[in-house]
This record gives sequence, C-alpha cells and structure tokens, in this order.
Amino acid sequence: MTPTTSALLRPRDSDALRAEIRWVATKAGVPVVFGGEVHNDALLLTEFVGTMTNGLRGLSVLRTSGLGGRAMDMRRPASVADYRSASSITHHYDGPVNGERIRSVLAVPVVVDNNSRAVLYAANRGGSSLGDRTVDLVAEAGRRLATEIAIRDEVDRRLRMLEMTTPSAGTAPAISEELRDIHAELRGMARCAEGEKLRGRLHVVCERLTRAMVGAPGQDAPVLSRRELDVLSQIALGCTNQEAAQRLSLRPETVKSYLRNAMIKLDAHSRHEAVVLARRHGLLP
Repeated sequence: MTPTTSALLRPRDSDALRAEIRWVATKAGVPVVFGGEVHNDALLLTEFVGTMTNGLRGLSVLRTSGLGGRAMDMRRPASVADYRSASSITHHYDGPVNGERIRSVLAVPVVVDNNSRAVLYAANRGGSSLGDRTVDLVAEAGRRLATEIAIRDEVDRRLRMLEMTTPSAGTAPAISEELRDIHAELRGMARCAEGEKLRGRLHVVCERLTRAMVGAPGQDAPVLSRRELDVLSQIALGCTNQEAAQRLSLRPETVKSYLRNAMIKLDAHSRHEAVVLARRHGLLP
C-alpha cells in the first residue's frame, strides 16, 4: 500500500465541514454561517451559507487576528455583539465583514488533540445578538466535526503503521497479533463513527486488512453481518462480552445476541470455536 493509496482512503475534511455548516444554517436559522479549515497556522475560509458577496471567500485569517483568529488561538468560542465597535479583537478584516453587513458574530474552533483544525462562524446582520440556542447548535456541530476529524486521523495513523510494517519470519506472529488488534479497533471505530460514508470507508479498510492477512473468504463461507463480525473480532482478542460491549458502545445483551447468531451461522459450539471457524473461512484475520 502506497502513501497515495492511504490519502485516497480519507474523504476530504472540507466535505464534513460543509455538512456541519449546512446543518447549523438549517437548525439555527441565522442569516450567515461560514467556516474553513486551519492549515499552517492560518484559517482559510471556504464554506458559506447566506453570504451576499465574495469578500470572505478564500480569506486567510491569521492566528490572533480577527474574531476567528482569536478563537483559533484560544481554542475556545469567541463572540462579539457588534463587530464594528468591538474592542476585544483586531480589525484586519473589516472590509469583507462590513461588506456583508455583519454585526453579531460567533466563532467556534474545532479542536482535535489540543489543536484548532477548523473554525465555524454564525452571524447576524441586524442589531440582535445570537441566542443561546444558536451558540449551543454551533458548539454541537463543532464537537461532532472534531470527533469526525479525530477518527479520520486515527485511521490514517494506523494505515501508515501498516504501510511501514514489513514482517520477517521472526516477527510475523507478533505482527499478526498487532494487525488483529488494529483490525478489531478499526471495527470499533466504525461502529461509533459519525456519518454513513465514514463508517463505510472504515469497514472497507477492515475488509482489505482481512484479505491481506488471510485472503478472500471461501465460497462456502457463511454470511455474517458487520455487527456479528465486529463482535467476533473483539472475542478473538480474548474480550469478555462486557469488554466487547464497552469497546463497541453496545449493551452486553446485544453483544451476546450477535455472538449467538454468529455461532449459529458458523455451526460453532463455543465462542472459541466460532473464532477459529471464522478465521478458517477467511472472515477474520
């Protein structure tokens, strides 16, 4: 697997950012919602709903400059009731902001591993301040986007680990166990991931990892659901039902039900036999 292949696996973060901006615009009903990603210590504004001009499009906001730069630097939300008269921020971007007739503005940073990775804005053009509901909705969107980016980062990190791994005869057993652990953790991440597209991509990575280790499933292999495979992958690591439930964010009773269904399909009489048969059929690494 080459670095180019890994890059193609990760969907563009701007797509997730755009989805959250549209969600805020729909839910909060504010006139203007916009935002962008942070690259090399600068925020690039790329996504907009409700703007009347192109003045903000492509604007690069430097750290500590303006409201967004302040939020990015402090790693917490910042707001002003009247942008024009606000003394708490620099006014480097008065031209494009005033061109939109923006008055009340909220900027919420998307913080991942203590770094600002994006900033979401909501703004009014009139004199009324943004209400608590709007603040809560933008903060919710920011947390959701932070979780999404963190999951994508972790997937990329683990794919890089796989790319750098070159097993030798002496290290193959230990590496196989590590790859199985990675496989199980990726399945757990897929179970908890926000967004159907990301969940689907995570499952594709899991399936590719399984094929790389054991080949394609046999023609006579039983068909197990993703949830049944999620549970079996945790059981294969020696997890109890309770531990598997915690790792997959499921109830223990649900884990027990998935495991029972998998055992029936595999014609297994114990959890250990279910894992052995799943591996024999090429369903698990």
